[in-house]
Amino acid sequence: MHLDHKDTFPERHTYSAPEPVWAGSAAKERKESRGGAQRSGTRRALRIGLGGPVGTGKTATVAALCRALRDELSLAVVTNDIYTREDAEFLLREAVLPAERISAVETGACPHTAIRDDISANLEAVEDLEEAVGPLDLVLVESGGDNLTATFSKGLVDAQIFVIDVAGGDDIPRKGGPGVTTSDLLVVNKTDLAPYVGVDLEGMARDAKAQRGELPVVFTELKSENGVRPVTEWVRERLADWAAGPA
Repeated sequence: MHLDHKDTFPERHTYSAPEPVWAGSAAKERKESRGGAQRSGTRRALRIGLGGPVGTGKTATVAALCRALRDELSLAVVTNDIYTREDAEFLLREAVLPAERISAVETGACPHTAIRDDISANLEAVEDLEEAVGPLDLVLVESGGDNLTATFSKGLVDAQIFVIDVAGGDDIPRKGGPGVTTSDLLVVNKTDLAPYVGVDLEGMARDAKAQRGELPVVFTELKSENGVRPVTEWVRERLADWAAGPA
């Protein structure tokens, strides 16, 4: 699976919105409608967004998911960075997927703009991947590093994962914010660092439960062999639900 990609680069999509507001809205509606349609009589890919603050391990989580699922699923990834393709290039160096299955969006603005407010560049990247290497089972859309308010448009993804880490402090779940309270899955990453940063994991679990109710929370440590397993199992459950749902 490890390919020589040193002279290959992921496809690049750049966000821009120079057109009038009404024109952008119309284009967005057309793209959202097209993105939800079936292609060639088959169900489109399940789209899962991953958001969270800078440095929490979003790209590492995407990489681990790709390694865990690539032999059983047809999948692709769209990454978001403000001015670079750094996250996509990391995935490429790690050879988690062939280069043609990785696409990069340069948002040129606050990261949540391109995943929530004007999703046209991300929708274009997803649709281009589906056309180029489809049919796909799963597309992972990684947001650029943002704050606790980061959420994805329902026109872009079908479910969203929010990643925090213990190094940010054990008060993060208690502080809440839409990413923590409303995401379909909350991931608390880097649990191996808890003893070194004085974090109470049981307290984080209690606070997350208080904020999220019945919405799931998992704890991960991606340096261990099966550290991403809780997220992988959740993704498999979403895929099963997606396959069983109406076309």
